[in-house]
Amino acid sequence: MAAIRPPYVKVICPTAESMSVTLNAGFVMPSWFDLISLDPNGPEDRAGIEKATNFVHGLIEEELKNGIEASRIAVGGFSQGGGLAIHAALQYPKSLAGIIGLSCWLPLHKDFPKEAKGNLTTRLFQAHGSADPVVPFHWGAETSALLKQFMENSEFKTYPGLSHSSGEQEMEDVKKFLQEVLPDN
Repeated sequence: MAAIRPPYVKVICPTAESMSVTLNAGFVMPSWFDLISLDPNGPEDRAGIEKATNFVHGLIEEELKNGIEASRIAVGGFSQGGGLAIHAALQYPKSLAGIIGLSCWLPLHKDFPKEAKGNLTTRLFQAHGSADPVVPFHWGAETSALLKQFMENSEFKTYPGLSHSSGEQEMEDVKKFLQEVLPDN
């Protein structure tokens, strides 16, 4: 993040706690919530997703207490963290500066747009590698199609050949997005 972070921007990169993950045969690994199924219409860990969303909201509230305006806060993440960032932003009532979701999907997607509480006009930068074997590209594309139905400033970029990782061009695009939504005042 240091290479793409504007010098006037504070970055908070929390790490998920370790937990037993159903899709990982119950083995313990860092995870924001349990992953139960690879089927987009399968069961989801609603309680875990809501707990993780509340954690993100707590981080935002901490920055507000420190004098940072919500309009100067962007949330983002990669993979499960990217989906969590999008979900948390849509469940947050105050307008944020921007949302970044890389190689991700929207948890509890069936709840939206009905359950959205805010940030429908906030800029969203969503990106996905076309060769992602972990979070299939079509999940990202389907998430984008859903979000574009009710988020007017949603952008989706595809990176041909990129696996479940971040590429140089993608990081440059994230840097540009951050500079646009969080300009130096």
